[in-house]
Amino acid sequence: MIARALAIAACLLAVPVAASAQDVGGRYQVSGTNFDGSRYTGTAQIIVTSKNTCRITWDTGSTASGICMRNGNSFSAAYVMGSVIGLVIYRVNSDGSLEGLWTIADHEGVGTEVLTPQ
Repeated sequence: MIARALAIAACLLAVPVAASAQDVGGRYQVSGTNFDGSRYTGTAQIIVTSKNTCRITWDTGSTASGICMRNGNSFSAAYVMGSVIGLVIYRVNSDGSLEGLWTIADHEGVGTEVLTPQ
């Protein structure tokens, strides 16, 4: 009986668990590059809205806001900046920073961005 319970516990520990959006909520310092390679900085705020989803706002000289979601070490956000719609996909690093690529709908190119917890 004890052996069976230990085997079940070991199986449960081996099952990967998706990290929730709650793990990334907070304020971040933003550092990025535009399509042309020029640099920008600013801040971002992630507000958790459910177990899996969140809202994100960037202030980098202009303001963008959108929805976001985390799945394991992937974090993505769709955003609106004026009449522009965009997408950013980040990797969640062990130090809590988010490192990603972003683009704008119907445009060539990608930019880079790192969000560092404040």
